[in-house]
Amino acid sequence: MGLNVILMGAPGAGKGTQAGRVAKERGLPTIATGDILREAMRTPGVMAPEARARMERGELVDDDTMIAIVRDRLWRPDAVQGFVLDGFPRTVSQAEALDGLIAERNNGPLVVVDIEVSPDELIRRLAVRRVCGTCGANANPEEPTATACSPCGGRLVQRVDDNEHVVTERLKIYVQATRPVLEYYRARPTFRVVNGAQTPDLVARQLDAMIDEAASAAQPARK
Repeated sequence: MGLNVILMGAPGAGKGTQAGRVAKERGLPTIATGDILREAMRTPGVMAPEARARMERGELVDDDTMIAIVRDRLWRPDAVQGFVLDGFPRTVSQAEALDGLIAERNNGPLVVVDIEVSPDELIRRLAVRRVCGTCGANANPEEPTATACSPCGGRLVQRVDDNEHVVTERLKIYVQATRPVLEYYRARPTFRVVNGAQTPDLVARQLDAMIDEAASAAQPARK
């Protein structure tokens, strides 16, 4: 039986860090739609002009574009046993489409965990967050003075969409558009909430326990 995990949370909540760790430990691919979209932004002709303009303004890409990207990714061979989603779904329409994809795949439960962090803490984190200008990996938050990426040695820079104006817009959009997705999932036995204001290691330990507990809750009772 496979396992499908969605990590939810506002920008800066730590989804990317935790998604990569969960995926590695459980042998699942990380499907980070933010990374896919940023790669498309760097490749001329791949993304429609309207979607490109939305990203540059800090707005969400339209549902049809996101659903098409995720559908293609979920049907690749490495995702047969499941996946860890970071950045999708961001609207109820996307969540409904994902339910349809999960039903088609029939490869295990869907566990949803919300990493909850206060708005003030999110703004503080995003103001100092850096990423590798070469591979796009997030800088290690425990090495605030580092200037080079640990995995590849590339230069660490601030993401274009982490400036104060864009950050404020992203958080506003998250509240307006993405919070309803939490309500869509909240009543399910596989939905959990973890306190993301704790240390990354503590969040990781609690996250692992929640995923295992939620996956077990989704299994049919033995007769």
